[in-house]
Amino acid sequence: MRIGIPMESAPAETRVAATPKTVAQLIKLGYEVVVEQGAGTKASYPDAEYIGVGAEIVGRATAWAADVVSKINPPTDPEITAMSQGATLIALVAAPRSPELLARLADKGLTVLAMDSVPRISRAQSMDVLSSMANIGGYRAVIEAANEFGSFFTGQVTAAGKVPPARVFVSGAGVAGLAAIGTARSLGAIVHATDIRPEVAEQVESMGADFVAVTVEEQQQSTDGYAKEASADYAAAAAKMYAEQAKANDIIITTALIPGKPAPRLITEEMVASMKPGSVLVDMAAGTGGNVAGSVADKLVVTSNGVKIIGYTDLPSRLPTQASQLFGTNVVNLMKLVTPHKDGEMVLDMNDQVQRGMTVVGQGQVMWPPPPVQVSVAPAAAAVPAVVEPREKKKMSPALTWGVLGVCALALLALFWVSPSDLLGHFLVFMLAVVVGYYVIGNVNHALHTPLMSVTNAISGIIIVGSLVGLQSASVSVTVAVLSIVGILLASINIFGGFTVTQRMLAMFRRA
Repeated sequence: MRIGIPMESAPAETRVAATPKTVAQLIKLGYEVVVEQGAGTKASYPDAEYIGVGAEIVGRATAWAADVVSKINPPTDPEITAMSQGATLIALVAAPRSPELLARLADKGLTVLAMDSVPRISRAQSMDVLSSMANIGGYRAVIEAANEFGSFFTGQVTAAGKVPPARVFVSGAGVAGLAAIGTARSLGAIVHATDIRPEVAEQVESMGADFVAVTVEEQQQSTDGYAKEASADYAAAAAKMYAEQAKANDIIITTALIPGKPAPRLITEEMVASMKPGSVLVDMAAGTGGNVAGSVADKLVVTSNGVKIIGYTDLPSRLPTQASQLFGTNVVNLMKLVTPHKDGEMVLDMNDQVQRGMTVVGQGQVMWPPPPVQVSVAPAAAAVPAVVEPREKKKMSPALTWGVLGVCALALLALFWVSPSDLLGHFLVFMLAVVVGYYVIGNVNHALHTPLMSVTNAISGIIIVGSLVGLQSASVSVTVAVLSIVGILLASINIFGGFTVTQRMLAMFRRA
C-alpha cells in the first residue's frame, strides 16, 4: 500500500504529518511513501531528506490519491474530493464537533482514523497525539507569556536592586498544564496550579509547584482520563479561588477543555480587571470558546488596564520541527498496530478497543461515537497491611551475661600478662580512639562527608609513613613486617579510592 503525505493547506500551519525519520520507519513496515513537494519545508525538512530515506517526491494530486493519506488538520472539501474511493485517512478530525465533516467523509466511502480520538488507556499512549501536542503547547504557552511579560521569571539580586520572581498560576494539570508547570519552574517562577481532579495533586507537587485545592463535599474523579464538567458547588468554590489567584499572580495559563463541549469559562471580566497592569493571561482553550473572558482565537488582546490576553491556537505549530516529529511518531506507532505482519498491508481489527475507538468512519459508515472505554486515573486504595505481632526477643539471663563478661575479662588479663608492657597503653589509646571516632563521625552532617574523606586520607597517609618507618628498623620482626605491609596496602586503597570518588563527584558538576 502507498501512504501519501500532503502539504497542510491551513494558512498558519507549519507542521507536516511525517518527517524523514518516521518515513524511514513506515518504509520498514513495507509501505511505499510519497511526499508532496515542499510538504516539510516549513518544518525544516527539505525534500532531499525525504528522498534520502526512500520516499518519492510527488505532486499534490498524487499524494492525495494514495491508499492511505496522513495529514494533521481536518481535510477540506476539495481535499476530500481528491482522495480515492475507499482510501484511508489518518488525521485530526474533531469528531465530537464535526458531524457534517464525518458525513462528507462517509459519502466518499472512506475509512477515517481520528488521531484525536485515541482512547486514554496505557496501551494507546504511544499513539496519543493530543498528549504530544499538548506537551508542546504547554511549553510554548509559557514561552509566549515570557515574551509578553515585562520582567524576569526568576528572582534577581543586582546592584540596582532586588527583582522578585514571577508568580505563575496554571489552571488544569493535564499534559499541557504539567508541561507549563515544568517550563515555568525551570525559568525560576513561583508556580501554583489547580485541577478539578484531586488525584493529580501529587503530580503537580512532583513538578515543584504548589497545588491549590478547591474544597467541596464531592470530589470528582475521571473515568476516561479526561476532566469532567464541574458541578455547581465546585464552580462556585472555584470562582472564589480564581478571583484570589487573579489578584496574586503575574501570569495565568488556562488549559481546561471538555471533549465535545465548549471550554468552561474560568476567568471572568472582573477577575481580569483585578489583575496588575502588565500581567499576562494565556488561554489555551481560545479555539473552543475560551477559559478567559475577552480572549480571541489567534489574537493578542490588551485590556484597558494593561493586561495581555493571548489566545493563540497554533502553539504546537510554533515549534514545527519537534511537533512534526512527535506527530509522525504517533502515526508510526498506529501503523505498527494495524500492520501486524509488517508487509505494507493495513488490517483493521474492530475488536481491538484502540482501533475501534479511533475509527470514526469505517468504509463509508459513520462509526462515531465508539463504545465507551472506562478507565480510572484515581489512585488505588492502599491495602491495609496485615498486623504482624512482633516476635519477643529472647533476653540473655543475668547469670549468663555476667559469665560471658567474666570470660572476656579473664582473656584480656591473660593477654596483657603475657604481652609486652607497652601493649596495655596502646590498647587503651585504641579503645578511646574508637569511642571518640564513633561519636565524632556519626554526628557529621552528610554535606561534610567529602571534607571528612580528605581527613581520612590524611590519617591514612600517617599510617603509611608509620608502616614504612617500622619496616626500616634493623631489628624488625616478621610479625611487625607483616602488619606494616598490610597497613600500607589498606591505607593505600583508602587514599586512592578516596581520590577516585572525589574525581567522579567533581565530574558531575563539570560542563560537557
